[in-house]
Amino acid sequence: MNNTKKPFANLKEFYPYYLSEHQNPTSRTLHFIGTALLFFILGTAIYLSNYTLLFAIPIVGYGFAWVGHFFFEKNKPATFKHPFFSLASDFILFFHLATGKEKFKPSKK
Repeated sequence: MNNTKKPFANLKEFYPYYLSEHQNPTSRTLHFIGTALLFFILGTAIYLSNYTLLFAIPIVGYGFAWVGHFFFEKNKPATFKHPFFSLASDFILFFHLATGKEKFKPSKK
């Protein structure tokens, strides 16, 4: 695993660390719901041409994720140290969960 003092070189190197910080099924579900709502808000804002709705995106997206981390994972979100890799990984995990490539309840390795 990556030494947290050494920065991650790229997203491919970061993503396994990200997954290790997202092992709780409830946390994964909350991340999924938050990201799904993010897409819903984005689509609604575009459809209605009401771009003030976009201000809700970080509140909803991060709100669900941070509840998952603080109450279920019991760890700090990777967003604080790796904001761009973490955001990209949130979307990757969302699509992996949606397509079944990842499970909401990960297997113990």
